[in-house]
Amino acid sequence: MLKVENLNVFYGAIHALKNVSFEVNQGEIVTLIGANGAGKSTTLKTISGLLTPKSGTIRFLDQDLVGIPAHKIVELGIGHVPEGRRVFANMTVMENLELGAYIRKDKEGIEKTLDRVFEHFPRLAERKNQLAGTLSGGEQQMLAIGRALMSQPKLLLMDEPSMGLAPLLVKEIFQIVKEINEQGTTILLVEQNAHMALSIAHKAYVLETGKVVLQGDAKELAQNEEVKKAYLGE
Repeated sequence: MLKVENLNVFYGAIHALKNVSFEVNQGEIVTLIGANGAGKSTTLKTISGLLTPKSGTIRFLDQDLVGIPAHKIVELGIGHVPEGRRVFANMTVMENLELGAYIRKDKEGIEKTLDRVFEHFPRLAERKNQLAGTLSGGEQQMLAIGRALMSQPKLLLMDEPSMGLAPLLVKEIFQIVKEINEQGTTILLVEQNAHMALSIAHKAYVLETGKVVLQGDAKELAQNEEVKKAYLGE
């Protein structure tokens, strides 16, 4: 479904991604794990068109994404839940969700997706007329995920969904990520909480200073001694 090959991305003189290659098959949860500054968020931003690579290819459903503007990439079926939530603080929960569906014209379909978002996140339904800026961190994270789901993505990119959340909420968010996947959405997950990410993912890639240094079945990587030492605090 998504194939990234030999991706090189620079920030000025800084070589942020060095020949990064990985694949995401339909129906999978694939996670990219690694320390801060390893290039995880850069990878997602490059896929969704927010950054332009110096070289390399990104193919999604057999279409080359390099050079396609970000809003067109959303239309092709890729949703992005950005790091730090980035909700529109001065708009209501409902307005944020409606904005997520801006590329769609099917009124009935939008209603159905909205119902599904409220099923996943009942708290958003309770607060639909509240300004997004007044929500708690956990609720804003739910809203960011819900907003991305409103475009009916085939592939959902998620950047650090557990960041800054209390442990109980982290569990809840990961459970919902799993449910979204089980309902047919493929997920590429960037996460510092390697333990939680490996527990729900099918495949994992470990990034270090812009390079893929390990890859494989998520359950197997969770048992890997190097991964345990570096990322699972064991």
